[in-house]
Amino acid sequence: MELNKVYAEQKEHMEKCIAALKRDFMTIRSGKVSTTILDNIHVDYYGTPTGLSQVATVLATDATTITISPWEKKMLREIEKAIMQANIGVNPNNDGESIKLFFPPMTSEQRKEGAKQAKSMGDKAKIAIRNVRKDANDQVKKLEKDKLITEDQSKKGQDEVQKITDATVSKVDDLVKEKEAELLKI
Repeated sequence: MELNKVYAEQKEHMEKCIAALKRDFMTIRSGKVSTTILDNIHVDYYGTPTGLSQVATVLATDATTITISPWEKKMLREIEKAIMQANIGVNPNNDGESIKLFFPPMTSEQRKEGAKQAKSMGDKAKIAIRNVRKDANDQVKKLEKDKLITEDQSKKGQDEVQKITDATVSKVDDLVKEKEAELLKI
């Protein structure tokens, strides 16, 4: 039946929204520093914007320090510049061999800001989910218009689309609550 294809597509797209949200959450700093905070930083590698992890080894050496060791010495300046522009709350320390980032312990203000960021990312995910719902509903209505399903089947189909949407939105809410709790826990 055509409707099952619509539901499967909707679930697949909504799972992608959840995966994107989880990736976004990784860029928010929590108590222990993580190299994922640098995931969105790109350096100019011979004229091409390239992900930091593709031009250097990036390691969290302890709870508050990240060490970046470029594979080519001349990339030190570019990496340093990219980190400064990214404005992640720390200044890079270049020792001629590698760059060290020393993150001070998070203040309660930073934790609250991170929680706010998580909520905003959750809201963006919900918007994406609602867009997927709209597409799914449009597909169901098109099936009815093309006389492939009855009006009753269309109504049931739209109800099912809404159920899938509600379940996914609930997942987003849970993820946001978890992230907020993680950020606000000292």
